[in-house]
Formats: sequence, structure tokens, C-alpha cells
Amino acid sequence: MSLGTLYLIPTPLGEADALACLPPATLAALHRLDTFVVEEERSARRFLATAGHPRPIRELHFAELNEHTRPGAYAALLQPLLEGRDAGLLSEAGCPAVADPGAQLVALAHTRGIAVKPLVGPSSLLLALMASGLEGQRFCFHGYLPVEKNARQQKLRELEKQSREQHATQLFIETPYRNGHLLDDMVAVCAPATRICVAYNLTQPGEQVLTLPVRAWKQRPLPDLHRQPAVFLLLA
Repeated sequence: MSLGTLYLIPTPLGEADALACLPPATLAALHRLDTFVVEEERSARRFLATAGHPRPIRELHFAELNEHTRPGAYAALLQPLLEGRDAGLLSEAGCPAVADPGAQLVALAHTRGIAVKPLVGPSSLLLALMASGLEGQRFCFHGYLPVEKNARQQKLRELEKQSREQHATQLFIETPYRNGHLLDDMVAVCAPATRICVAYNLTQPGEQVLTLPVRAWKQRPLPDLHRQPAVFLLLA
């Protein structure tokens, strides 16, 4: 029996229109599938409806994969593919398996000989890097920084040193309600010439991408980032 293909399907960032931000080839692949691995079934159903899935949503098959999924449950998520059915992996926003629990499922799919097909769609990290004006040849994404203030500031010093030594852009994200604290610390800790970029509400109303050296950030009011999805970048 031939194996199915695992399609990695990007989803809109925030409330962006799926039909506007996903290319026709991605939508066409999405419309052919009836089996999905998702972070949260309710939001996945809503996304598929707005993306114009031709079948009644109630007839589709969903399995959840999120931070609560036990490692021992991953194999069962691949069973439809082992039986020859194609399936789609969805993130809550942006590209699956990038800063996303789906990465572990993709890794397991490779060990089982299952073909993995990434599809084109929005990535907040690449959009932020593209628009930042910072170094695009060498960059590193660090996920979330420490929550505790002193540890976070120490990590920022380390990342700034790494950026200076390697001439590489450093990217990271934060839980939206702590965005303001992170930007405050970046401006307080980093050297005056270090460039900081904040890219928020990408592809959505109110989109902003701001890149300034620290000395300029200190001379202006900082943007209100509370509960707004954002990507942070620095280049020393």
C-alpha cells in the first residue's frame, strides 16, 4: 500500500482573509484534503470554511496536536497517512512546524517514510525580516526569551554580542501581553547603534514595521504593543 502525503498548510496571520493571503495552488491542495491535524479543532473548522473548502465541514476529519498532546500519541496521528490517505497539518497562524508543535509530527513522518509537502503562505518571521532592512543573509530565530526580567536582559546582551560577532540578525517573539516589557528591555540594554525592528500586525489592519537604532528609540514614545502579535529583531 502506498503512503499518503503530509501537506504543511500555512494559515492567515490573525484575522487576515484566507482567500487573499493564500495562493491558488495552496488553496487547491487544501480543498482536496479531508483529513487534518490541527492545534485547535474549532478554529481549524472556521479557517477551512473561510478558505472555501468545497465539502461540508462536518464531513472532514480532525485530530488535535498541541502542547497538551502526549509524545506517545504522535504515532496515531500518522495512521491515516500510513493507510494511504493524504492529510494536512495546520498551525493556528502562519507556517506549521515553525515555532509550532507540528515540527515533531513532521520529524516522525520522515522516519516512517511519509512524504512531506510544504505549501506557500504567510510567515511572520520572513515577512518581518524582509521588511526590517536588517541583515538577510545571516539570521537566527530564538523563539521566546526568558520571562524573568533579569534573565531576559542577560539573554538580550548575549544575542546582541552574537549579532555583533557574526553580523547576523537575531529574531525572537513574545507572548503578546508581555510585548511591551520586551521592547522596554531591548531599548534599555542594547548599545546606542544597535538597530531594533518591531514588526506587528503583519498582513492585518494596523500593520507596522519600525526599524531604528536604539538611540532613536530612546527619543520617541514606544509603540503600544499590548496584545498585538509582533516579531522582534536586532542587529548590532
